[in-house]
Amino acid sequence: MPRLLRCLGVAWLVCAAVLSGLSRPVIAADSEGLPKAPGEAIYDQTCAACHANPTGPRIPDLKALMALSPETVYTQMTTGVMVVQAQKLTEEQKRAVAEYLGGRPLDLHAAASAATMPNRCTTNPPMSDPAQGAAWNGWSANAGNTRFAALQTAGLGPEQVPHLKLKWAFGFPGGGGTAYGQPTVVAGRIFVDNDNGYLYSLDARTGCVYWSFQAKAGARTAPVIGPVKGHGAVKYAVYIGDMRANVYALDAQTGKQLWTARADEHITARISGAPALFRGHLYVPISSSEEVAAPLPTYACCTFRGSVVAYDANTGVRLWKSYTIPEELKATRKNGNGVQLWGPAGGAVWNSPTIDPQRGVLYVGTGDAYTEPAAPTSDAAEAMDLKTGKIVWSYQTLANDAWVIGCPATGSPSANCPKKLGPDHDVGASPILVTRTDGRAMLLVTPKSGTVFALDPDKQGALIWKLPLTGKTAATNGLIALGGAADSRALYLGLEDGTFVAIDLNKGAKLWTKRLQPLDELGPPNVLGEPRTKAGLRYGQSAAATGIPGVVFTGDWDGMFRALSTQDGSVLWKFNTAQDFKTVNGVAARGGSMGGPGATVVNGMVYLSSGYVMFGGALPGNVLLAFAVE
Repeated sequence: MPRLLRCLGVAWLVCAAVLSGLSRPVIAADSEGLPKAPGEAIYDQTCAACHANPTGPRIPDLKALMALSPETVYTQMTTGVMVVQAQKLTEEQKRAVAEYLGGRPLDLHAAASAATMPNRCTTNPPMSDPAQGAAWNGWSANAGNTRFAALQTAGLGPEQVPHLKLKWAFGFPGGGGTAYGQPTVVAGRIFVDNDNGYLYSLDARTGCVYWSFQAKAGARTAPVIGPVKGHGAVKYAVYIGDMRANVYALDAQTGKQLWTARADEHITARISGAPALFRGHLYVPISSSEEVAAPLPTYACCTFRGSVVAYDANTGVRLWKSYTIPEELKATRKNGNGVQLWGPAGGAVWNSPTIDPQRGVLYVGTGDAYTEPAAPTSDAAEAMDLKTGKIVWSYQTLANDAWVIGCPATGSPSANCPKKLGPDHDVGASPILVTRTDGRAMLLVTPKSGTVFALDPDKQGALIWKLPLTGKTAATNGLIALGGAADSRALYLGLEDGTFVAIDLNKGAKLWTKRLQPLDELGPPNVLGEPRTKAGLRYGQSAAATGIPGVVFTGDWDGMFRALSTQDGSVLWKFNTAQDFKTVNGVAARGGSMGGPGATVVNGMVYLSSGYVMFGGALPGNVLLAFAVE
């Protein structure tokens, strides 16, 4: 499981637990010392007795509660049917429970809405065709997920990059300090979502805000925009997914909802990768947080299987759903508590599907298995038929990787833990479909293990070459997270050990390596084996890289954003995002760690979300930054 979705920072959790005034300590989530979120601990202690095993149809279970908005939960505890049951909870505890169940921060007065912002755009002219003109639409500027923008799209080259200056900043209100949505730029507009559950539409040049839409839960996808039919005068739709596996289609002009659908009914299902849009079909990847609950002896481990769901983009009608693990779930054994266990499970899809029109397939990377024996399609690259979802072929990068959070690497595991714990080396990044300088197509797969695989899409994923980037087994957090950028010459890849590499696509060998932080600044690793600086911060590059001709952009856990030369890795420009910013919408904002999405570059401007506190050692932030050449 990518640690990018692990949990909130430990320090914040401990402080919030103290503020909540709990009569008992926060319950540990696992054996690594990471506590549960305060709201979950309070729910377990005060609510679960009734809602875990409802005694009547009028008592909702946890799954039903998690389908409610945090505002609804809060209202029921303060003025609704649960006011008596919740009377002993403090105001802070009620808010914590509401935010835990609702999946995002409370917004009782629509404070994060565009309607309350002083920088409303004075007009909202009709959108031009998103397919015309320069654009970065979705996770990548192209369907192959190369994360590389051509000159006519980027409008920037290595000569201009050293002259980049901050043009404006937009603050995300009311979130949890995690700016994990990647900005999409089409038709002169930005579409960006965030952990506060809001999707915003902004003017790409000035940062004025056109509209906002609030999803049912936090959203971390890169929105994708395309033509839509059957909705009157609406011409274009924007599509996103949220952290409760809900999919939305909205009018890109106004933000009005056109349709919504639940992509997966599993209580732990979520959408963490950007949907892909192709010829009227929307392809949605499904991931999960089941690994967090998996080791608990009271939990029926494990029942989630990763999948891709295809929708008619016009109507929201489901066309097909394809599980990354084709084998059906079956009962395996009972643990010491008499709880029925299941399998095979796992294979979450954390990344955006890569579209291959020529071969009629899409490609995804799959996560580790949650049960043993690990399915042969876990930790793999999979090709699925675009029309039917049938798995055409798969290539496993690591066998026997059965892993769940909190299980010991050595010693006697709990009844739910794999007997042989794997290293958790998911394929968290989107496979990259690229054509080399010699005209040969290849699919680049970059699992957390740190070994890069080049596969032949014309030969059922046959191996062309592989290149280990480390001589030892990578730590559980991995060496590679959200992946790199590629042109026809090379793959440019940021690593968690603080280095950045360029790999020759023809030879499968390193072109150059650049260390971005001196070794003497490193401190000892934490209990997870994750490297840190002496200041206690996480280290290295997890965020996706972004390429333009002659330049590759990369963000660091310490908040530093850099532009490197693709020729030798030399630093052309850098900017410290870990600071306070004056914003166009008047929201107090600060940048921080970059651990997830990458930058987008369109029409001479660079856009970047800064702030990432999905787990300890990171700097919170809530800002979208826009850079341009003076």
